[in-house]
Amino acid sequence: MLITLLFVALLAFYVAWNLGANDVANAMGTSVGSKAVTLKQALIIAGVLEFTGAVLFGHEVTETLATKIANPALFAATPQIFVVGMVTVLISCGVWLQIATSRGLPVSSSHAVVGAIAGFSWVALGVNAIDWSSIGSITIGWVLTPLISGAIAALFYSQIKHWILDQPNQVVQLQEWIPWLSTLLLGVFGVIVLPSLTEPLTNFVIEQVGFTIPSHDIPLLTGAVAAVGLTIISWQQLGERGDKGDKGEILPNPVERLFGRFQLLSACFVAFAHGSNDVGNAIAPLAAIVYINRTGSVPTDGITIPLWILILGGAGIVGGLAVWGKKVIATIGENIIALQPSSGFCAELATATTILIASRLGLPVSTSHALVGGVVGIGLVQNLKSIKFQTLKGIAAAWLITIPMSAALSAAIFSIAQILFF
Repeated sequence: MLITLLFVALLAFYVAWNLGANDVANAMGTSVGSKAVTLKQALIIAGVLEFTGAVLFGHEVTETLATKIANPALFAATPQIFVVGMVTVLISCGVWLQIATSRGLPVSSSHAVVGAIAGFSWVALGVNAIDWSSIGSITIGWVLTPLISGAIAALFYSQIKHWILDQPNQVVQLQEWIPWLSTLLLGVFGVIVLPSLTEPLTNFVIEQVGFTIPSHDIPLLTGAVAAVGLTIISWQQLGERGDKGDKGEILPNPVERLFGRFQLLSACFVAFAHGSNDVGNAIAPLAAIVYINRTGSVPTDGITIPLWILILGGAGIVGGLAVWGKKVIATIGENIIALQPSSGFCAELATATTILIASRLGLPVSTSHALVGGVVGIGLVQNLKSIKFQTLKGIAAAWLITIPMSAALSAAIFSIAQILFF
C-alpha cells in the first residue's frame, strides 16, 4: 500500500503541476500582457501567493471534493474500486491539462475533474451514477460565464474610458476616482479573500477574549482601513513622474502607471484565491485514498487533510507555473487583444465579480471562462477588429471538449484497470 500511496502522491503532484501551468495564467496573464509586471516577476509573485493560499486555506475545498467528488455511499462495500477510480481521475485530468497547456489553451481544471469522475463512474456503476444535473449546470455556465464577465468588463472599461482616459486632464480625473476605484477593488476581492484570512482572528476574539462579534465585522473593518490606505498611497504615487515600466518601456502616462499597480494588486488576490480553491482539484483524490488507507472505509463526511498533502499540491502548482506556465499566460495576455494596465485591471475585476456572483448563487463556473470573456468584453469596447478571433476559436474548442475528453480518458483507463486488477 505504501508503493500505491507514493504512486498516487506523484500523480497528484503531476496534476497540480499541470494545474499551475494552465490555471495560474488566470491570475497573471493580463498583468504580463499589459506590461504591469514582467513574466519573471509574475511567476515569483504568483508562486508565493498560490502556495500560501493552497497551504493555508486549501483544506476546505479539498475536503468537499474528497467526500463529494463521487457518491461515496455507492462505493461503501468496494473501497478498492473507489481508490482505482480516484487514480484514473488523476491520470486523465493530468494528461488533458498537459495537452491543453502544450497548445497554450486555457481550460477549466474543475471541468476536467467532473468529466473524469463521470467517466469512471459510468464504467464502474452505470449511467445512473452520474449527476446529470451538475453536468447541465456546468454546460449553462459555459455559456453564461464569459457573457456575464464580458458585459461587466465592458461596463467597467467604458466608464473608465469615458470619465478618465478620454478626458483632457486624465490625472485630475483619476485623482477624483481613486477612492472609488480603491473601494471597488478591495470590496470585490475582499469579499472573496478577507473572510478566510480574518477567520482565525475572529475566532480568537470570540473564544479567547470572550467578545462576541458578527463574523463579518473584522473583514469589513479590514477592508475599510485597506481602502483608505490604498487611496492615500495611490494619490502619492500619482504625483510621481518618469517611472518606467518593468520591461524598460515608458508607460504612456502616470494614469496607466497607477492602473498597473492596481492591476498587480488584483492579480495577487486572484492568485491567492486560486491557490486556496483549485488546489483541491489536484489533491482531493489523494486525500480520499490516504483516508481509505488509514481507516479501511470510503470517506462520507468531513475528513482532515494532512498538511503534507496541501504542501505537495502547492509545490506542484508553483513548479508547473514556473516551468510550463508561459504559453497560457501569453495566450491570455497577448493573443486575444492588446492590453493596457487600465483594460487589464477591468478584465480582472470583472472576472472576480463574476465568480463572486456565481459563488453566491451556487453556480459552478470557470475562472478561465470568466477571464477570457472579460478580455473579449474589453475588446468590444475598444474595437471589434482588435479581437483575434482565431485564438478564441481554439479556446472555445478546448472548452467544449474538456468534459467529454477527460470522461473518455477516465473511462478508458478505468476499463483497463478493471481488466488488470478485478
